[in-house]
Amino acid sequence: MKLDALIFAAHPDDAELGMGGTIAKLTGEGMKVGIIDLTKGEMGTRGNTEIRQTEAFRAAGLLKLTVRENYHVKDGEISDTKENLMSVIIGMRKYKPKFIFAPYFNDRHPDHIALSLLVKKAYFFSGLAKILTFEKDSPQEAFRPEKLFYYMSTYAFEPKLIVDISDTFETKMKAVNAYSSQFFDPSSKEPDTFISQPGFFDYIQARARFYGFRIGKDFGEPFYCEEELPFDIIGAFNDTQKNGNKKDQPVIL
Repeated sequence: MKLDALIFAAHPDDAELGMGGTIAKLTGEGMKVGIIDLTKGEMGTRGNTEIRQTEAFRAAGLLKLTVRENYHVKDGEISDTKENLMSVIIGMRKYKPKFIFAPYFNDRHPDHIALSLLVKKAYFFSGLAKILTFEKDSPQEAFRPEKLFYYMSTYAFEPKLIVDISDTFETKMKAVNAYSSQFFDPSSKEPDTFISQPGFFDYIQARARFYGFRIGKDFGEPFYCEEELPFDIIGAFNDTQKNGNKKDQPVIL
């Protein structure tokens, strides 16, 4: 099965928090999008693996994902092992996405950093024919996606791309809210965490409004790419005349 975009996440809910609006925008345009969660989030303070799995598939339905997998890596132990590297390569070669996404490589959570570096390494090695991988005993062909983009988790970065999610922000928040075990619940008896604070959703909305403001939209999601992005100068001038966009803004999708 070929996907248009494949997102790698360390834990269920990472992809929704980082780029749920973009996912909803892509699937709303008929594109095939998948998420591969590396862990079940079993080290999380709140909830348990069974609840998290149910929540993940509920969110997948809201975002209209084509596929969602979990690699069952131990939470808190994502590392650059051969087994993990080959698993990520197999996923890229299996779904042959045009674009892949990973957490930004500087973040509060060590698992996010480890996964980011792992995906970057797999992104390169997936294109090498001499690295042999198999899916259901069948050899896979070498394949490298066109671009690797990084989505924002906690720490901010200067984006190279901001996606307008004004029309899909509500869907993003519904998908995030599918993880009810993880966020603010006044009736919960479980310990408080960084993301279960009452103001966390205000932060998510404020961040989306901030990046939306930068591109003249209501809501936006930022992305970083280590490679240069193509820039259509004629199209940019036309956009400026039509929309009044200022130069030097990040690319808008």
